[in-house]
Amino acid sequence: MNVDGLNPVAGTEEKMIVHRITKRRRFGVNVGSSSILLIFVVLCLVTFAVLSVVSAQVDYNLSKKLAARNMKYYEACGEAEEFLGNLVVSLKEIEAQSANEQEYFAQAGESSQFSIELTKQQRLEVQVQVLYPPRDGAYYKLNSWQVVIDDNLELDDTLELPGEEDLQFLF
Repeated sequence: MNVDGLNPVAGTEEKMIVHRITKRRRFGVNVGSSSILLIFVVLCLVTFAVLSVVSAQVDYNLSKKLAARNMKYYEACGEAEEFLGNLVVSLKEIEAQSANEQEYFAQAGESSQFSIELTKQQRLEVQVQVLYPPRDGAYYKLNSWQVVIDDNLELDDTLELPGEEDLQFLF
């Protein structure tokens, strides 16, 4: 016992307890804020990961559509080249059978045109002018080689919203 009648050991214990309590209060706030920050960072990373996967899937689907469109275009170009090759063969036969230029154009015609369907709305149109006598080995002059889009496009401007049967898995 000390002069005041208090236990000196008890006073130091009380000081240590008060010191521990104040020390805990200071560090308790920092632990919570760092946890919230960590959760926020993890959510951001997950969100960016999902967005990058979705974006990659959309890009992949678009590239598949573009590849299919290019494939159809080049197939149509191949068909057009075959048609022009057959045209040259027939024009050579007509040239051999005709006696003059008027007879040649009477059988061959002045021009030729054809189209090859690419999609429901697009087609490849080719127009050639028949030449006589063959100049520089050419039996025709290419006037037009273009992809034409039909004017009667029917645009789908409806928006299909999910109904109750589509949302049943949520409930």
